[in-house]
Amino acid sequence: MKTITLALGLALASSGGAFAADPVLGTWKTQVDDGAFAHVDMYQCGAAICGKIVRTFNDTGEYKSENLGKDIVRNMTPSGDNAYAGKVWRPSNNKIYKGKIALNGNSLKLAGCVAGGLLCSKQTWQRIK
Repeated sequence: MKTITLALGLALASSGGAFAADPVLGTWKTQVDDGAFAHVDMYQCGAAICGKIVRTFNDTGEYKSENLGKDIVRNMTPSGDNAYAGKVWRPSNNKIYKGKIALNGNSLKLAGCVAGGLLCSKQTWQRIK
């Protein structure tokens, strides 16, 4: 029994950062888009990263948008060097785009692209927590 416990302990120790939280996880503030912005909770969804709208704001303050609880970032998988690729949903036109994320400290550059990535709309989000 000690041998199994020791082997398991060594396997876990040698995995290093395999169990560390992904640096993109947390809550992010979007840029203003069509007069509103949101707080998005980036969370682990299987092997990927997803982002759910948890608060919404407009020029009068916080309000209850019909988009609360919906995923705006979908199935982003790491592609190396703090970059991710997947899908993004734009609530203002209800369209899903090929998406990319680039994490740089407390800034998250997000792009939604069409035409094979030739035309992209970009935002920079700021970490809240």
